[in-house]
Amino acid sequence: MPRVEIFSSPYCPYCHRAKALLDRKGVAYEEINVALDPSRRSEMMKRSGGQHTVPQIFVDGEHIGDCDGIHMLDRRGELDSLLRD
Repeated sequence: MPRVEIFSSPYCPYCHRAKALLDRKGVAYEEINVALDPSRRSEMMKRSGGQHTVPQIFVDGEHIGDCDGIHMLDRRGELDSLLRD
């Protein structure tokens, strides 16, 4: 299973929506709470090319986008192949 990271904050509905999609697919992920550790937001912004909103999602270190991005990949049928070994 690839390594999935999601930078999030606890009260973000888009974060909950993105995590729910990953949960439905049975994908384990590392959640990085930028509200608890603001220095991680800087890391997120650097890795995502300057994106400052949460969630920001990475699969095996590759930035795949935000909530809209992960749902778009799913609608196109491209997400499952990214999440497979």
